[in-house]
Amino acid sequence: MTKADLINVVAEKAGITRVKAETVVNTIFDSMIESLMKSDRIEIRGFGSFVNRKYEAYKGRNPRTGEVIEVEEKKLPFFKVGKELKEEINKHAGKPLPKDSD
Repeated sequence: MTKADLINVVAEKAGITRVKAETVVNTIFDSMIESLMKSDRIEIRGFGSFVNRKYEAYKGRNPRTGEVIEVEEKKLPFFKVGKELKEEINKHAGKPLPKDSD
C-alpha cells in the first residue's frame, strides 16, 4: 500500500474528499515524524510502536574500494510490531487474504 492508496482508503471509508483525507494522513505522518525527531516513543495499541535506536560509531568498509571508513554514531527509527497484529498476521500465514472487490 502506498501513501496515495492510504489516502484513497481514508477518503472512501470516512466519506470525505480526497483533499481532506490527504490532510488527515499528512497530519498524522507529520506528527509522528516530529515525535521521533524529539526522541519520543510512539505507541499505537494493537498495531505496534516506533522508537529511535542509537547506534555507536564504528569502522566500516567501502565495498568497492575496501577502504576503511569511520561511520559516525547515529539514531534510526525502529518499528516493533504489536502482539495483536503479529497474532493476526500469523493466524493467516500461508493463506491468501481476500482482496476487496471493485
